[in-house]
Amino acid sequence: MTAKIDIVSKIHDCTECAHSLPFPPNPVLQHSNNAKLILIGQAPGIKAHQTNTPWNDASGVRLREWLNLPEHRFYDKNTLSIVPMGFCYPGKGKSGDLPPRKECAPKWHPFLVQQDPSKIILLVGKYAQDYYLRDKKSLTERIKNWRSYQAQFLPLPHPSPRNNIWLKRNTWFENEILPQMQTKINEVLLREST
Repeated sequence: MTAKIDIVSKIHDCTECAHSLPFPPNPVLQHSNNAKLILIGQAPGIKAHQTNTPWNDASGVRLREWLNLPEHRFYDKNTLSIVPMGFCYPGKGKSGDLPPRKECAPKWHPFLVQQDPSKIILLVGKYAQDYYLRDKKSLTERIKNWRSYQAQFLPLPHPSPRNNIWLKRNTWFENEILPQMQTKINEVLLREST
């Protein structure tokens, strides 16, 4: 077995922040070294926690549409690795879920997120972008200037229904930028199949 399998097992056994979680730890991720796309989001929501399936909610439906990936491809770990900033459901806050736990990314991402020019790392939402891009720009600036992060990173807004206001104010994302991003993703996936 490869070291990556051992790392995934170790993540599933992790209890480091159990005292701070609303439920017993239940890391939710999908990983393979073969995947050409790595999706880094926030943390699993309550539905993902309950079903042990990442992006198993309305946000996931929209995200699959944005990526132009049918469900069977999205949940194929050899196509897409899903590595959240926090692996367990963090609990409910005043206006949505709490932020992802800060322990996970520095502890586990170095083993799971390969800086490989043949892969695209999809940074979904501000938490993932702040951690990986470290450029002090706003989410909107990053998405408008997405090409400056190529070929490695592709910054996306969070697909949550809570972001509908942002999407209505920034129609250029779905109308202009998203089709270009889909082309980039398709190019990577076509390389994968050849």
